[in-house]
Amino acid sequence: MGEAVRVLDVALGERSYPICIGSGLLDEPSHLIRGLGRKRAVVVTNETVAPLYLERVLAGMRAHGVEVSEVVLPDGEAYKDWPTLNRIFDALLANMAERSTTLIALGGGVVGDMTGFAAATYQRGVPFIQIPTTLLSQVDSSVGGKTAINHPLGKNMIGAFYQPKLVLADISTLNSLPDRELKAGLAEVIKYGLIRDLPFFEWLEGNLDRLLAREPEGLADAVERSCRNKAEVVAADETEQGERATLNLGHTFGHAIETGLGYGVWLHGEAVAAGTIMAAELSRTLGWLTEDDVARIQRLFVRAGLPVRGAPLGADRYLSLMRHDKKVADGQLRLVLLKAIGRATISAEADEAQIRAAIERCGG
Repeated sequence: MGEAVRVLDVALGERSYPICIGSGLLDEPSHLIRGLGRKRAVVVTNETVAPLYLERVLAGMRAHGVEVSEVVLPDGEAYKDWPTLNRIFDALLANMAERSTTLIALGGGVVGDMTGFAAATYQRGVPFIQIPTTLLSQVDSSVGGKTAINHPLGKNMIGAFYQPKLVLADISTLNSLPDRELKAGLAEVIKYGLIRDLPFFEWLEGNLDRLLAREPEGLADAVERSCRNKAEVVAADETEQGERATLNLGHTFGHAIETGLGYGVWLHGEAVAAGTIMAAELSRTLGWLTEDDVARIQRLFVRAGLPVRGAPLGADRYLSLMRHDKKVADGQLRLVLLKAIGRATISAEADEAQIRAAIERCGG
């Protein structure tokens, strides 16, 4: 076992749960075992992650007397759909899984979202645990209980709020990530600094090279700070009635890129990075950010190896796709924008011409 385990709590009353962060957690199954209500589980993973970590997780549980089976899904955002979700249900029914059977998501954001949605709906709700193996899922999608699948007209439009019993983030799994996936995860890390934590943004400016070099202590610090920010927001606004929507900085523009190009052409974090620059540019148009602020944000994304120009879909296509966003209220598009670096707001102040201009200026 590596460094000491860092434990954060997501404070949701009787549905509160811990986030355990550390290196080598998959080799110490006691943390996972404590999260199981009954000693019966199904691990859901994908074809990329299974050869790396599945047997280790299964062996650890079986050594503690857990009856466990597995479901291996195809890998990729293109498979975050009903037919693939049904493969989970097929396996649960074939194995006669009960309401006390725990689903365990072993993988990135797609696996986590789909496993959580399956858990929310199978027999009207069974327990589940998140074991995120990508940076993006460790700092964002595994925490907070958002579960969903995609629809051809919009990303994550079909889903449920459903909290896990435990999040187990093993930093050592990040060593197997392709560089592109690691960089995509950094988009969500940078987001926390931009929306509510200026000192963290400044820390990232000084420590980004450590993260790109996969220095374990630096990664653990970044994951812990990101999860702490998200846990605080989720505890205050679990079902996204207000503050939680600020976690979607760049996502309305970014989801348009993902949907418009086809799911999986751009990674989620890549689309969020370009979308964040569009949001920053629109914030500048409204007089909240300076040109220097936008340039500062852009520099950090460029250093992280992330795109700062949107996919050239055309402003009409962006706007059409953005109107399917979950933050549309009474037909009006509300966007997460920045009053300052470190302070986000949810705003409907920008008119269509201003939004269109921001998209066009940022390459869309």
